[in-house]
Amino acid sequence: MNSQTFEIENGHGARLFGVARWPEAQEPLPAVILCHGFKGFMEWGFFPPLADLLVARGFATVSFNFSGSGMRPGDERVTDPDAFRLATFSGDLRDLMRMVEAVGNEIAPDVVDRDRLALVGHSRGGGAALLAASQPEVMPRLRALVTWSAVATFRRFQQYEEAWRERGSMPVVNGRTGQELEIGVEVLDDLVAHGDELDLLAAAGRRRAPWLIVHGSNDETVPFAEAESLAASAAGEHELLRIEGGDHTFGGKHPFTGPTPQLTTTLNATQTWLRRHL
Repeated sequence: MNSQTFEIENGHGARLFGVARWPEAQEPLPAVILCHGFKGFMEWGFFPPLADLLVARGFATVSFNFSGSGMRPGDERVTDPDAFRLATFSGDLRDLMRMVEAVGNEIAPDVVDRDRLALVGHSRGGGAALLAASQPEVMPRLRALVTWSAVATFRRFQQYEEAWRERGSMPVVNGRTGQELEIGVEVLDDLVAHGDELDLLAAAGRRRAPWLIVHGSNDETVPFAEAESLAASAAGEHELLRIEGGDHTFGGKHPFTGPTPQLTTTLNATQTWLRRHL
């Protein structure tokens, strides 16, 4: 397996860090960009095994940290809490659009077929992937979309918004590390200023790439009903795969200790979907 670590400008004053991996090949390869979720990072739990599986199936994979993660490769905790505090959903989309632009150029040049691209996103990263899939400049290149436990709306804390604004931020605790963090009011301002652009159900109707929506029946963070809403709003080819007994991470943990039956089903369905459409 070949690999390339990278560090690129996102075009808005921040840097994106990641790694591309690919198998030996005689022809340009289809590429899959992997998008982590809220409080996640590219090395979390199931992401490295997912990348390895896809490389073994003949794809180039691109893993990266959103600039708002506040983490660099190798970090186990948020090391830039200001970046985490200021992270917005529009910022996630800008980061991902920059990654789409870079794959096959700065990232894995002469390796990737730029017209055979797929996005795979988990939770908030699934929302970002869906938004990117609905952009006119991405649609001609995107052959497949897969979302795991994806959100159907970014407006998730409406009952706290008044206190959030009064305080100037909303505290959050990383359950894995116990680290106390904050989300700034910039998130709320972003939703007000760009609500239509961040409408995930509308994006579901605009996107055209074949879309596999994977969601656990016991998701405690993003209810399965949100997957049903996404599927009901989806245009074109799409499939909703209900993972019975699956929670938000399909039983996956960090550090990774191996796949659960629910995660194995998710991994198999994902690679099958990508092989079918890429």
